[in-house]
Amino acid sequence: MDVQTFTQVCVNALLLGGMYAVISVGLNLIFGVLKIINFAHGELIMLGMYSAYWLTTLYNLNPYISIPIVAMLLFLVGVAIERVLIKPILKAPEVNQLLTTAALILVLQNLALILWRADYRGVSVYVPTITLGSLYIPGTRLAAFVGGLITSLTLYYVLMKTDVGRRIRAVAQDPEIASVLGINVSVIQTLTFGLGALLTGIAGTLLIPIYMVNPMVGGTFGLIAWIIIVLGGLGSFVGALIGSFIIGFIEAFVGALISLEIARVVAFMIFIAILFIKPTGLFGEKARV
Repeated sequence: MDVQTFTQVCVNALLLGGMYAVISVGLNLIFGVLKIINFAHGELIMLGMYSAYWLTTLYNLNPYISIPIVAMLLFLVGVAIERVLIKPILKAPEVNQLLTTAALILVLQNLALILWRADYRGVSVYVPTITLGSLYIPGTRLAAFVGGLITSLTLYYVLMKTDVGRRIRAVAQDPEIASVLGINVSVIQTLTFGLGALLTGIAGTLLIPIYMVNPMVGGTFGLIAWIIIVLGGLGSFVGALIGSFIIGFIEAFVGALISLEIARVVAFMIFIAILFIKPTGLFGEKARV
């Protein structure tokens, strides 16, 4: 691999890592506070992609302009899911939680199939490719990277610098003590799940100019998100970001040298190897949400 190719692959890896960050931060937030495994995270991203698609198709609205609308729509969906499905099982055995969120995958996938069929759908958005000498930076992927960076920094600010963020972190650390301190734990849990869903809406809107959407697309994004947050350390904000770029670099370099299919396999093998060495993930013991 010559220097030019190496530099281009590094750029691709950074763009991919930034895109993966926006996919994973919402899932990481939900687990960090509610301690529940939401298998349907990818399906919420799928709903975000469909929402952006239909706003573009029916109202000729640029996907990037539709981000606030889609984000708020997914926030409401997340609040409804938390109230109806998640709240009743928070203290239930883990197997009940797993079965409930796994069932939600089937519900959302089949609902999408009924409403929109299995057709692949996408939008065409003109975002100019940036050329820096011999480097090519696709505009849509750069937009996803910038969007992911802004989203991650905003979330970090909210969690660390606002009263709501302090309440979220208190509930994440110890719900019982947070309740004694006067924090309404139930409201914070609902707000957190809604915020996590809001982030999937942002992710879906940033992804629809890059990927085609169909009812099954959420499975891929959900798996990537889980690999990232387990690799970085469940509940670790910093770990999720670093894990995103680790997976991005692995996929970019192995994909360039061999193939994307092998890249996914290698990423999964490295993920398993790290868990053998450090079962809590890279940052599982620090930088909690």
